Amino acid sequence: MIPARGLSAPSEAPGQRLRPAYDFWHNEQARAATTPGVAMATIRPNGKKFRELILYITIRCAGDPIFDKIKLNRILFYSDFLAYFRTGRPITGQKYRRLPDGPGASGLEKTLEEMMREGDVAFRCERKLGPRQERVLALREPDLRRFSGQHLAIVDHVISLLRDRSHMGVSQISHLDIGWQLARDEETIPYETVFLSNRPLTAAELEYGRRLAAELGRS
Repeated sequence: MIPARGLSAPSEAPGQRLRPAYDFWHNEQARAATTPGVAMATIRPNGKKFRELILYITIRCAGDPIFDKIKLNRILFYSDFLAYFRTGRPITGQKYRRLPDGPGASGLEKTLEEMMREGDVAFRCERKLGPRQERVLALREPDLRRFSGQHLAIVDHVISLLRDRSHMGVSQISHLDIGWQLARDEETIPYETVFLSNRPLTAAELEYGRRLAAELGRS
């Protein structure tokens, strides 16, 4: 795991409430650091999978009272990046940019507009907590034949992490992402930044480092 220099873990303020999500991401990195590596695939955006994943997430989040476009964007981001982290292959391969409120898929707005014209989704404006929310509603079932069970499990995992969080809370969590921190405004966040980490090393990693140093005669 590559440390990101000059970036520190968030302090307990703005709140202990962000800690579970922050620890979740660090725990994912720690687990992958002690498992065999995977081959990294060439990343190519897949527009058809992107559309079907939008429908899948929208249906899975139907019971989340705070689901809106912002949360959809974050679920897509974390799903793609976590899939790349675990499997060496993102789910949709979409490009994600640094936006003021967190990472966002470059083609999301255009894709949603096309899906609305084709009768796949609709939108409903609500105000439940804080600012007005623009909720995405799925009007058909997704075609899941394009997805592996492992990738869908990753999406479900991300959805469960962000469920019932407001768009402000979701944005605060996304600001902990090192790729978002390092990118300039509107700049694409490389998938490879998912391997950057500012978390403390685990005991297993420290032991591996000691063994490697001994093998190289640097102990």
